[in-house]
Amino acid sequence: MKIIYADSVFFLNLAADYFLCLVSARACGLVLKRGRYLASAVLGAAYSVAVYLPGLEFLSHPLIMLCAALAMGLVSFGGEAHIIKCCAVFLAVSAAFGGAIWGLCLAGGGALPASGRVLLLAFAMCYALLSLITKNLAVIPERARAEITVTLGGREACFIALIDSGNALTDPIDGAPVMVASRGAVAPLFAEALPSDPIALMTEVPEIIGKTRLITYSSVGGSGMLGAFRPDSVAVSGKREKNILIAVSDNVSGDGFEAVL
Repeated sequence: MKIIYADSVFFLNLAADYFLCLVSARACGLVLKRGRYLASAVLGAAYSVAVYLPGLEFLSHPLIMLCAALAMGLVSFGGEAHIIKCCAVFLAVSAAFGGAIWGLCLAGGGALPASGRVLLLAFAMCYALLSLITKNLAVIPERARAEITVTLGGREACFIALIDSGNALTDPIDGAPVMVASRGAVAPLFAEALPSDPIALMTEVPEIIGKTRLITYSSVGGSGMLGAFRPDSVAVSGKREKNILIAVSDNVSGDGFEAVL
């Protein structure tokens, strides 16, 4: 009879599941939330131990395994703008990792559960494969994104911004930097939908009357004007920034971000 050590199973799966969450997030170009990935890994590791406990063998059913994987995906990526895509990538990476372990075990004449050496080798294979697949994809690196938290009149909006060194928009009066955000990103700050016309935004939205600016811009696609406002506070990746204006545009959001800073 083969003996299964619960602590070994738990910690090996903890490391493997954290790795899966991490590489899935990187493949999706997300701002990394390591605490969530660790919580998801703990859930996965606990499940991996539970399937060996007497009376809980039914947990190894493929449908329950899929539900457990989806639960891990929700813990890891809950709140992301493209959660379905993130969960799908997580399942795909998990499947690739599981296939790599299975293949290595068969090649070495061993059996599951895999040893730590097999897991490390599978880590390397999956990471190399992931790098090869995403090498030529337009995935924005982690350092190019930031979590933004904006407050105004007791309300709060949280979204992801793309850090663009080419964004030279500033307040024409005091030179303050201007972040351009989509209408949906800042919607939680207002009681009603914002008007599309920049002049109307400056004069008809009660929450920001007296806090607005008209920002002119010029780009490859043309030039024009944006209505902007000064919020009560702006935090960039948890660090409070002073004197940032937020301009509203319908043409700023992209895959995984809703503003440009």
